[in-house]
Amino acid sequence: MEAGHAPVGERIRQRREEVGLTLSGLAEKAHVSKGYLWSLEKNEVTSRPSGETLYRIADALGTSMSDLLGRTLLVDAPHEVPPSLEEFAKEAKLSERDVRMLAGVNFRGQQPEDKAGWAFIWRAIKASVDQ
Repeated sequence: MEAGHAPVGERIRQRREEVGLTLSGLAEKAHVSKGYLWSLEKNEVTSRPSGETLYRIADALGTSMSDLLGRTLLVDAPHEVPPSLEEFAKEAKLSERDVRMLAGVNFRGQQPEDKAGWAFIWRAIKASVDQ
């Protein structure tokens, strides 16, 4: 392991402590077993968690998967949130992180033009993650 590159489990533990969650609290929020999280944090798991598991852990910790992996996303942050997305985000009570993610989405080469379009995209993303 290169200097400065902490294992995933160590980043999970650091973030969990930053936000003041116990191991049991994180396990409950992320719907992951406490034993598995303990093994991850102790670097006793031989492979990385699945994308779905890592997403649930990151979401429960209020961070991104890339932060937990110690990687930089290869996308540009959007400069502007469309008004229709702002309206949808307010009604749906989305987090700032979710709004930024949605602002970078293009569906069939373009962004939705109205709240209904954003709602469709949001439901599709949630359905793919919640399976």
